[in-house]
Amino acid sequence: MNLIIVSGLSGSGKSIALHLLEDLGYYCIDNLPISMLPSLIKEFHRKPSEPIQNIAIGIDARNMPDSLNEFESCLEELATNKINYKVFYLEANDSAIIKRYSETRRKHPLSKPNMSLTEAITLEKKLLEPVAYCADLTFDTSSTNVHQLRERIKERLINDTTSTASILIESFGFKHGAPTNADFVFDVRCLSNPHWVPELRPQTGQDKAVVEFLESNDDVLMMCNDILSFLDKWVPKFIAENRSYMTIAIGCTGGQHRSVYITEHIVSKLIKKYPSILTRHRELEQNN
Repeated sequence: MNLIIVSGLSGSGKSIALHLLEDLGYYCIDNLPISMLPSLIKEFHRKPSEPIQNIAIGIDARNMPDSLNEFESCLEELATNKINYKVFYLEANDSAIIKRYSETRRKHPLSKPNMSLTEAITLEKKLLEPVAYCADLTFDTSSTNVHQLRERIKERLINDTTSTASILIESFGFKHGAPTNADFVFDVRCLSNPHWVPELRPQTGQDKAVVEFLESNDDVLMMCNDILSFLDKWVPKFIAENRSYMTIAIGCTGGQHRSVYITEHIVSKLIKKYPSILTRHRELEQNN
C-alpha cells in the first residue's frame, strides 16, 4: 500500500493536489482527523479481497492542535506497521495567498470576526509546523498556476517509481527570491554575466552563443566541476539515508543565463548516474 499525506496552507493548492491524485487512481480522503489515520489504514488492511494500493489523505489546520502535535508519532506508527508513506506539504507566501483569497472571495478556515486574514495565515503556519517538519517534499506554489502544480506533482510521483530518489535540479534568479524547498542552493552570481553583452541579453543559457560565451571562461568550468564534485560525494549519502526527494537549486541574478547553463551542464553529467533526474528553469517557465 502506498500512502500520500497532503497538507499545507489554505490557498496553497491542496485541493488541486488531491484532485490530481484522484485522477491518477488514488483513493482520496480530505480533512481527515490525524487521530483516525492509523485506524483507517488498519480498516483497509482488513479487506484483502478488495485491496486498495494507493491512498491519499488530506490533512489541514482544522485538526485539533493536540492532534497536529502528535503527527510525528502517528507517522512512526505507520512505519512500524510497514506502511509506505510520503508527506507532501504545500505552501505559498502571504501575498500570494491573500491575492488568491481576494480573487475567490472565500473565507479562510481559521478566520474569525476579530481576526484578519493575515493573522489567520500566521496562525495556520504555527499550527502546521509539526506537519511541515515531517514533510518529505515541499512545494512552494507562490508563482505556480494550477497546470504547473499538477505537472510538478505528477513528475515527482512518476520519478519516484522509477528510481531510488526523485532528484530535481532547478535554475532560478535571486532577484525573484530563492526557492524555499531546496536541499542545496548554489550561488553562481560571481561568474561573468552574459546580460552585459547586448547581443546575448535576450538569449538564455540554452542558446549556443551564450553557452560558448560561458564555456570560454575558466571560472565557469571550475564552478561546474566543483558543484559536480560536491554532488557526487553527498547525493549518494542522502539517498543512503532513504531520502525520497532532493531539490538542488542553482541561482544567478535573473535566472536566465548562468544558472540555466550550469543547471543544464550539471544534469548532462549526473543523468548517467541518475537516469530519471528532473530539470526545471523557474524563471524561463514564468516568462513563457
